[in-house]
Amino acid sequence: MKFNQLLVLLVGGAFFLAMMSLYRMLEMTQGVKLPHSETPAGPEDNDLSRLKQQIDKLERLLSDNNRLVATLRDSLFSRQASRVKGVAANVSSGSAHSQAVALPGCRLAEEMKDGADGVQLLDVYDLLPFDNPDGGAWKQGFEISYKGDEWDEQPLELILVPHSHNDPGWLKTFENYYQDQTKHILNNMLIKLTEDSRRKMIWAEISYFSKWWNNIDEQKREMVKRLVKAGQLELVTGGWVMADEANSHYFALLDQLIEGHQWIQRHLGVKPSSGWAVDPFGHSPSMAYLLKGAGLSNMVIQRAHYAVKKHFAQQQTLEFLWRQNWDSSPRSDITCHMMPFYSYDVPHTCGPNPAVCCQFDFHRLKGGRASCPWRIAPQPITEQNIKERALLLLDQYRQKSRLFRSPVLFVPLGDDFRFVESSEWDAQFGNYQALFDYFDQHPELHVKARFGTLSDYFGALHRRLNAAGTTLPTLRGDFFTYADRDDHYWSGYFTSRPFYKRLDRTLEATLRYPISPVTQVHSLINDPDFPTSKHFQRLTAGRRNLALFQHHDAVTGTARDPVVVDYGTRLFRSILNLHQVLQSSAHWLLLSDKSQYHHDQSKPFMSLIVFNPTEQLRSSVVSVVVDSPGARVVDAETGRPMTTQISAVWAEPSRASTEHFQLDFVVELPPLSLVVYHVTKASVDSAHRAQYTFHRRGNPPAVQSEHFQVSSPEGPEADAPLSLSNKHLQLRSGLLRRVQVQFLWYGTRTQTEKSGAYLFLPGDKGAQPYSSLDPPLVRVSRGPVFSDITSCFQHFSHTVRLLHLDGHAGRSLEISNTVDIRSEVNRELVMRLVSDVANSNRFYTDLNGFQMQQRRTLSKLPLQANFYPMSSAAFLQDAASRVSLLSAQSQAVASLRPGELEVVLDRRLQQDDNRGLGQGVTDNKLTASLYHLLKSLVNEVGGASVEHLSLLAHLISLSLSHPPMTMVTSSDSQVPKLHRFLPLRSSLPCDVHLLNLRTLEDSQKAESPSQEVALLLHRKGFDCSSTPDVELQCTWSVHEEVEDNTHVIN
Repeated sequence: MKFNQLLVLLVGGAFFLAMMSLYRMLEMTQGVKLPHSETPAGPEDNDLSRLKQQIDKLERLLSDNNRLVATLRDSLFSRQASRVKGVAANVSSGSAHSQAVALPGCRLAEEMKDGADGVQLLDVYDLLPFDNPDGGAWKQGFEISYKGDEWDEQPLELILVPHSHNDPGWLKTFENYYQDQTKHILNNMLIKLTEDSRRKMIWAEISYFSKWWNNIDEQKREMVKRLVKAGQLELVTGGWVMADEANSHYFALLDQLIEGHQWIQRHLGVKPSSGWAVDPFGHSPSMAYLLKGAGLSNMVIQRAHYAVKKHFAQQQTLEFLWRQNWDSSPRSDITCHMMPFYSYDVPHTCGPNPAVCCQFDFHRLKGGRASCPWRIAPQPITEQNIKERALLLLDQYRQKSRLFRSPVLFVPLGDDFRFVESSEWDAQFGNYQALFDYFDQHPELHVKARFGTLSDYFGALHRRLNAAGTTLPTLRGDFFTYADRDDHYWSGYFTSRPFYKRLDRTLEATLRYPISPVTQVHSLINDPDFPTSKHFQRLTAGRRNLALFQHHDAVTGTARDPVVVDYGTRLFRSILNLHQVLQSSAHWLLLSDKSQYHHDQSKPFMSLIVFNPTEQLRSSVVSVVVDSPGARVVDAETGRPMTTQISAVWAEPSRASTEHFQLDFVVELPPLSLVVYHVTKASVDSAHRAQYTFHRRGNPPAVQSEHFQVSSPEGPEADAPLSLSNKHLQLRSGLLRRVQVQFLWYGTRTQTEKSGAYLFLPGDKGAQPYSSLDPPLVRVSRGPVFSDITSCFQHFSHTVRLLHLDGHAGRSLEISNTVDIRSEVNRELVMRLVSDVANSNRFYTDLNGFQMQQRRTLSKLPLQANFYPMSSAAFLQDAASRVSLLSAQSQAVASLRPGELEVVLDRRLQQDDNRGLGQGVTDNKLTASLYHLLKSLVNEVGGASVEHLSLLAHLISLSLSHPPMTMVTSSDSQVPKLHRFLPLRSSLPCDVHLLNLRTLEDSQKAESPSQEVALLLHRKGFDCSSTPDVELQCTWSVHEEVEDNTHVIN
């Protein structure tokens, strides 16, 4: 067997083993038999013993899987090492591997890079002129011609797919849309599809469908099931919403997909097979990968750059196999159909001429509320005009079909909130059926037309392609940044409403707290006092509110103000409820005597509990606010005192609170653990207090702080550079070595078209340096736990912090900003990092926190086109070094010049940008943003289209997204004894992320948890091209240690 073939088999086998863990219903919760004991155990002891046995079983499963994969991999590469490209990597002295041999995972990554084939969108962008000439009837395209005999041997097979796009919030709230429109659409659907078996429809948004289902009787539910079984109604994608693909994190994308699919499976017993994404503002291969993993084989997308659409239409590549950048095999391929024209509405879907297609949108008949902008109204189909109408429509169908490789033609029929009224159903279905009958009666036209679903279309497509021996091209890459016309690039929404984008991640992290193993205990508890069902309902509500916010007009920040408030209220309410779930579960787990459990959380039961939501042992800093400048923290179980620091709580930049103080202490948290600490008042000398130095050029500040040592240097000392350092990093004047931070403003254009919620249309001057009338106040704090420098400006405060930790948290620079631009008009605030990295025009951003994507800054494109979404990470890289920015929230990012990386922090815009919203973005709030900056050395030239974060960057990003959670109540002498909870004996391998451990709904009892959970693991690709200075102890398998290969410059 050839090496490449063997490699494919190995990778495929490893992938299969990993994916067996995904969506897996763990047998470990199926009533494991307890060992015999001479002493009868109580029900609580049995529950806890059973839980621990099941966790042990999970550990064994993971260890066995890792051992098998590692053994196969090492066996292969020990024989083929000389044939595989690799880079040297240091390993620990206890490892059996030579330092000259690269890690197997790195070798696999190199094979992925070398095996790229097919169309790469990066190369398409290099090729296209982006000149946008007038294409005639198809303004953004070209004239399409045909002879007329192309279908003589194989008739044109037309499938018309009725649909209604229902936004779960945009101009109205989710609830108002449902009451005003959506429920009427679905009610009419039930009636009108039942009237004629030839009628069909697709539906995407399960959030609406489930709400409607809950409000109909059993007879109507049976009618729905019959329509689904008959193929007249197809649920497409199956997600809770039609999700945004730029800002959403893959955890939330997958969770909303699971929520929808589980609902469909439970109530209808079917699985979606095709995806439908016609309105997200750009498309990500991460979503394609998730859909393929969820069992879908096909998908439809719409919003891609008009120049890309034109190019694909010319090459007949509008239908392609979408493959992941990092995958050298077809296992991740999904068949994708890209709509060729401007929009998914009727005028832009039947063919290239919208003036003609609009005449076949029978909702716009004269006398109705809608009309055609081209001033040629539709006509009802009659015997007198049917020939002329049929031939006019057929001409559009034929022109459109020339853009594809098969004689099967897909034509959508619908728009936003269509088919509300019964009359529209009759008009659309009645007139089109008359046209289809005419086609059938005239075989010389060589066309067969019918209503259909996506399954009907893709089934016919694959049959025709297979019969003809035709294969679709392979495509890699993403479809950002989207432009719908001219230079109108939709890069504004990458940042719009950043307060809510940050709240989205907060709920995501909070939702992950109670779905981790420590709180799955509720599925094992038989105690009637434990509120199992209530907790599960809170979990479900939290999942669904997070899922709702992934809608492409929610997390994007492109809804009207009242709708945004409704989203925010849902998010915040869920955060509070999920905290109650975790607190209640933690209470039960930590109690030695379970009889003392009470679920009334108004009664204090603990002093301070810290939960580690990650699968890794971690060193962290825990912060709480106390009412005394003296405090002591001890481990409740061992009595060991913790390293602490008392810092001021600054009510104003130079005035410290006299009532509240910040207590920070260092903890080492085992994976997924709950650890108990006691916090007590102590003498003012018991804890190290931070020392402060204040600077302000020309005007020393008056500082009010009675409990802390404060100095304000004057004279030459005041101009001396500021410096901070820990074991790994050194800052001078708030800057990491060779990395500077700048702040800038963008304005908007002065002409009619201006920036808005969707569009970024900067002024001709570009970015202007931030300036302030008054010099900033600079506050430097130094302490044993952390040291930082805070610069206070009029519109923001900027803090850089070093943690004095031995673990990976001490090897990066923490950057935080608090922004308030509510006083500004048509301005956008940007943070720019300036480094010495010679990255040319290339940089990398993540896609949904799932993978990295190379970007190329192109001078032929306008400035706004070179901004891309950053969900969680971006980096610059050259042959010698890499600068990585890891983010706790999604924002727009660009590298407009070599060595520079800029992030849009907030935007305030007074006007609508003519994309339907009807308002600007003026509901800004005081908004925090958080990052970690990592600089590392690399020992080989970067620049490949497939790159990954280092293991160290992955771990820092994990800690950033999932900080420890604290639960604090005042101490009480009646508090029962608590013990730490340690569900795992050791960390998972550092390249394996426990994405989710999801309680499933009981199949027999609605809104109650079952004894099953779904385990989702993500094995992350990582970069190995850098050299470590301090070993990062991470296990790869039970037999092999792997260090992170990143060196932080001092």
